[in-house]
Amino acid sequence: MTKVFIIGLPRTGTTSVSVALLEQGYKVAHQAFTKQAFELADVISDAPCFSDYRQLDKQFPGAKFVYLDRSLDTWVPSMQMLLSRMLVHLDDKTGRFNPILKRSFNHSFGVNRLDNPMDTEHLIHCYRTHSSQVFDYFKGRDDLLSIDISEPGSLSKLINFLESDNDSIDSNILDQGFPHLNKGRNVASWDEYRHPNKVSANVAGPENRKYFDYKLADQPSNLYFNN
Repeated sequence: MTKVFIIGLPRTGTTSVSVALLEQGYKVAHQAFTKQAFELADVISDAPCFSDYRQLDKQFPGAKFVYLDRSLDTWVPSMQMLLSRMLVHLDDKTGRFNPILKRSFNHSFGVNRLDNPMDTEHLIHCYRTHSSQVFDYFKGRDDLLSIDISEPGSLSKLINFLESDNDSIDSNILDQGFPHLNKGRNVASWDEYRHPNKVSANVAGPENRKYFDYKLADQPSNLYFNN
């Protein structure tokens, strides 16, 4: 089937969307750091999709992309909470997180180039820059959907976008909306969720845990980090 990339930033509902699509029968990787994870999953969300959508667009011709919007009033404090937990593990030299995850966060948030990457104005800038770059890149195309999962009907819009050629979509399921996960300070809902369609971010394949060899070009947002 067509690959689907969820390219909203962290804390915009990537986990809720991932779980909802698991329940719709899709194989989903919430984050993917190996070629094999991308091959096995129908849907890939979060890192590195939000930073690498240009490269993934070329890597997977015909893929569909979903941008997740969220009010800045709620996104900023949620992102600050997430970074407060993650920063120590995102350090280029000593952090324990996967190098692809580190690169993705550093590219989009400059986490290792600022004294205070949790600064409110900085995060607002990152959010708005990411949004404008996404819509500039996909301008005039029909393979991008933008939704806010808090809005009624957003799940219906998503499923209809992904299955535009399916005339047998169950409208009763679509009326239920997205599950509300990762509430408050909970950031482990995906790991705790059990489902046979889950694809591990680090699953090994014929090339072990090798990732794609593309490079990320500097984006305009990076100029801000160096000021």
